[in-house]
Amino acid sequence: MKLCFCVCVCACVCACLCVCVCVCACVCACLCVFCVCVCVCVQYCLSGHPTLPCNVLKFKSTTIMLDCGLDTTAALYFLPLPLVHSPRLSKLPGWVSKDGAINLEKELKECSGRVFVDSQPEFCLPEKELLDLSTIDVILISNYHCMMALPYITEHTGFTGTVYATEPTLQIGRLLMEELVAFMERVPKAHAATCWKNKEIQRLLPGPLKDAVDVWSWRKCYSMQEVNSALSKVQLVGYSQKVELFGAVQVTPLSSGYSLGSSNWIIQSHYEKVSYVSGSSLLTTHPQPMEQSSLKNSDVLILTGLTQIPTANPDGMLGEFCSNLSMTIRAGGNVLVPCYSSGVIYDLLECLYQFMDSANLGSTPFYFISPVANSSLEFSQIFAEWLCQNKQSKVYLPEPPFPHAELIQTNKLKHYPSIHGDFSSEFRQPCVVFTGHPSLRFGDVVHFMELWGKSSLNTIIFTEPDFSYLDALAPYQPLAMKCVYCPIDTRLNFHQVTKLLKDIQPLHVVCPEPYTQPPPAQPHRSDLMLELQPPPMAYRRCSVLGLPFRRRYERIHLLPELARSLVPSEIKAGVSVATVSAVLQSKDNKHVLQPVPKPAPVPPSKKRKRVMEEPPEVLNPKPLLSGAVPLEPFLAMLHKNGITEVKVEETADGHILHLQTEDVLIQLEEDATHIICDNNEPLRTALRDLVLRFLQKL
Repeated sequence: MKLCFCVCVCACVCACLCVCVCVCACVCACLCVFCVCVCVCVQYCLSGHPTLPCNVLKFKSTTIMLDCGLDTTAALYFLPLPLVHSPRLSKLPGWVSKDGAINLEKELKECSGRVFVDSQPEFCLPEKELLDLSTIDVILISNYHCMMALPYITEHTGFTGTVYATEPTLQIGRLLMEELVAFMERVPKAHAATCWKNKEIQRLLPGPLKDAVDVWSWRKCYSMQEVNSALSKVQLVGYSQKVELFGAVQVTPLSSGYSLGSSNWIIQSHYEKVSYVSGSSLLTTHPQPMEQSSLKNSDVLILTGLTQIPTANPDGMLGEFCSNLSMTIRAGGNVLVPCYSSGVIYDLLECLYQFMDSANLGSTPFYFISPVANSSLEFSQIFAEWLCQNKQSKVYLPEPPFPHAELIQTNKLKHYPSIHGDFSSEFRQPCVVFTGHPSLRFGDVVHFMELWGKSSLNTIIFTEPDFSYLDALAPYQPLAMKCVYCPIDTRLNFHQVTKLLKDIQPLHVVCPEPYTQPPPAQPHRSDLMLELQPPPMAYRRCSVLGLPFRRRYERIHLLPELARSLVPSEIKAGVSVATVSAVLQSKDNKHVLQPVPKPAPVPPSKKRKRVMEEPPEVLNPKPLLSGAVPLEPFLAMLHKNGITEVKVEETADGHILHLQTEDVLIQLEEDATHIICDNNEPLRTALRDLVLRFLQKL
């Protein structure tokens, strides 16, 4: 039989451990240990972009990376990569400083008052110098948008751990990476621009290049070989599946409701719990709904990935999208929708499926152009178990869960890997084209901007919130086509997340610094920030936070033979205490109390020894003391024993008693008692015995 104990353990653990055991009435198979040394949990922030997070958590002897988002907004500083030669872009003048001291005509080009880098677009990577990334044990991925920097981490840092993600996250993440690589490799640049990154030169450049941060950390896109190698390190997990990490912590993915396979993560030990909430949604869209109940009772909740457009309602934006699209088509123009190859495009196609017939525009063709267009549309139909209940039920009818299957069958939606080949012969106008990339710096969208930008009949509709549409359009100015901004972001807004936090009540919330203050453009909008009690702990790029934990316990198993040797003594009703001398064995973050091994018997020797070695004497442990020394009864006891002149001084930790005649100090504190008595051992011994009368021996 094993009992449930509470054991006080010293901070340094030696081979033989003498502990006091408080025996409870319940019976179980483990030993709960109160540890003096505090459980340390540290968070490192490697990304300055709140919706493309990359954090590292050091917790219970494990090092866990939470997401590895790639900040592609750095591409906005570069010129677009046209699929065919662009006379307009090739004739842009090079940039020379006004005094002529700096000449970067080959690297920088001017367009409509802005200066752009004429080179292959580069991306801002997570910080690599803050800590040694080769020490990372595991990487937890929350959604496919937050894994785009994975090849940079796994292939160039000495990483040898495991990556955990759901199957849709892995497969769609692979598609997005393949698409990015294809966009870059099919339009290579002959030279790379590096001189402008020199700090002394950069500070003399015009804005916004002058204000670009960490430009020396920017890197070109990875290769397909690096993508395959990185994704080979991914281990698939399902919702609510518990994964043990080295016996120290357990991680569990939960549905976040944002995209196919998107996850929040629970990271917990036996007595501490960290929740990681990233890219979550409470709206009813195509993914499974967000799981909230498992987030309750968290010591720390790390919150990131809130909506980038807190003032925009997704349903209202969808209505605007359809309205502007229909007006353009009726006027004989074309509609260009720069988008990712997965995600919001599924909802846009479903919305248009219902809208176009009612608007008498059913004959308008839709074109989806991407190197991974076919795979993306197919994957969305086969991941049935990751969809909401309404779409899951269609699979069993059987019907395709998404209506774009019917659009493809009726030839209303056609998909192509690029503008070359079949598309050029089947293309007809007016039409709607969905293509990437949303930054307008690479991909097939660059060709359509050059093709349609000179006509005011055409419209470009921005639905992705990741990029400033004004910055995206800057290298295409002057532009005649109409521009409409309808950002659709289904992630949690500040009102929703405040209500969520009230429901799940974490003890502490950790979030990016921008979430703790109003937007710079709207300083009066206090509703667009997190106002919590206690205030959230804020972090920014390259910051290091020590996360607070109240509990300081560790679980230890007690062997049956050791449990049988305990002799409990009752100290008060329902509570018994026993001392135990044992060996603490720690292996793979599991702790076991074992009986102290008996010394091996000395084999008899035929040779006579001059001096027989005596076996070491095993002393019984000294009795342990418990209780407190009450002030008034102790003063009465001193008076009874002839000590009357006592001056009492109250301190922050207790009281100091000055025995004036004897020149002795007695410090009575909550967890200790000190008797300071010089050169009078009999008096010190007598005072000690008086103190011991108020304490209970175990």
